[in-house]
Amino acid sequence: MRCLLTLLCLCFASTASAAFTQTIVPPTAAVVSAPLIDKVLVLKSANQLQLMSRGEPLKTYRISLGKQPKGAKQREGDKRTPEGFYWLDWRKVSERFNLAMHVSYPNISDAARARREGVDPGSMIMIHGTPVSEEYPEWYFHTLNWTDGCIAMKNDDMREVWNLVKDGTMIEIRP
Repeated sequence: MRCLLTLLCLCFASTASAAFTQTIVPPTAAVVSAPLIDKVLVLKSANQLQLMSRGEPLKTYRISLGKQPKGAKQREGDKRTPEGFYWLDWRKVSERFNLAMHVSYPNISDAARARREGVDPGSMIMIHGTPVSEEYPEWYFHTLNWTDGCIAMKNDDMREVWNLVKDGTMIEIRP
């Protein structure tokens, strides 16, 4: 009887394990399908945003900047886009600008400079899309620097960046 019970248990165990077969995908296949974006580089003078992987640009987009594109952001309301090293630390769906990713401005040196000068450094710098408006089509925004200091992109481009760039990614903004 014990032999019969043991045989029955072994048959059951071998069939049960066959039902849970896994296919293991090598890690290199995942890297090929979705490249790791480890840095976002903004070149203000060229109105470009580049997605970087291991020091190499993978994608380049045309961007719009603050209404005063020359020089680093100094204070709240100066209409300038910051310059320096920051993080893309959170994101939201924006009613006004579609998708938006937050830039961690001000960094420590921005805050220290503003404190020395007795001014508010500003905040809420974002990479975002363009307003959808019947009065002003998207191409209108795409041809000029129009933000209050943010980095704006065409909505299709912003959707692509949204999907490729993870929260916590470094962003460098150069003059």
